[in-house]
Amino acid sequence: MREFTVIIEQDEDGIYIASVPELSGCHTQAETLDELNKRIKEAIELYLEVKADKGEEKHLDFIGIQQVKVEV
Repeated sequence: MREFTVIIEQDEDGIYIASVPELSGCHTQAETLDELNKRIKEAIELYLEVKADKGEEKHLDFIGIQQVKVEV
């Protein structure tokens, strides 16, 4: 059993978007948080399955999230 940090955002149309910083390219979206939770678990499982088949595995530790202000 492994644990992953999932970043959840919401776009301007109200769609929830989940991404896993530790797994590059692993993300999904849904209209509800319940559906998003199911879909991100499926995405993680598929991602790990593909990486295992290719013999690739790398592990990064989650350190934190930071907001940065930039003048535009």
